[in-house]
Amino acid sequence: MAAQINPSILSADFARLADEARAVEGADWLHVDVMDNHFVPNLTLGVPVVESLARATETPLDCHLMIEDPDRWAPQYVEAGAGSVTFHVEAAAAPVRLAREIRAKGARAAMALKPATAIEPYEELLPELDMVLIMTVEPGFGGQSFLDLTLPKIRRTRELIGRHGLDLWLQVDGGVSAATIERCAEAGADVFVAGSAVYGAEDPAEAVRSLRDSARKATASAPWACGH
Repeated sequence: MAAQINPSILSADFARLADEARAVEGADWLHVDVMDNHFVPNLTLGVPVVESLARATETPLDCHLMIEDPDRWAPQYVEAGAGSVTFHVEAAAAPVRLAREIRAKGARAAMALKPATAIEPYEELLPELDMVLIMTVEPGFGGQSFLDLTLPKIRRTRELIGRHGLDLWLQVDGGVSAATIERCAEAGADVFVAGSAVYGAEDPAEAVRSLRDSARKATASAPWACGH
């Protein structure tokens, strides 16, 4: 099981998105935060920009929809070129149907949970998904400090994945850096969204490699990873 690093373009220079995407082409995915100023108090980008990014980079796009009515909009992001689409369970009207539609269109389906949203009520949904995203800050803005209170939820989510024998990625997003990534990996995460830790570095590509190495070392000694 290999750790994956997904740089977040929320921390990139929006005037140079194509260049910023190419600067991290050694990353596993490019994380694209879509915000609508309704579900979260911020407004970023939409389908046309995702279409342009998909043409500008070889790195697959991981679209995180922090929007109202993802049941309506999520399939359009698959059509725009996203390889993975994440919807917030707090906003989805029919999460199982939505996950199946995303998969049917050819993308990985993922479910995100805010820091205060428990994973246990959604245990039965896990087999319908390819990834679970545990937000480690309140969604809406980049550059926030990591919330340690989310670590127990990461552990519980990893336990549920193991209990059901699922091949399910566990992503964390928010405040992920060299100072926090090992704790996340030890708790059970294997996909890491990093914004300012990558795009705030002098060499973004080297930052991706360094974060991946730290996560892999922590994973190798983590009890949950034994046998994987």
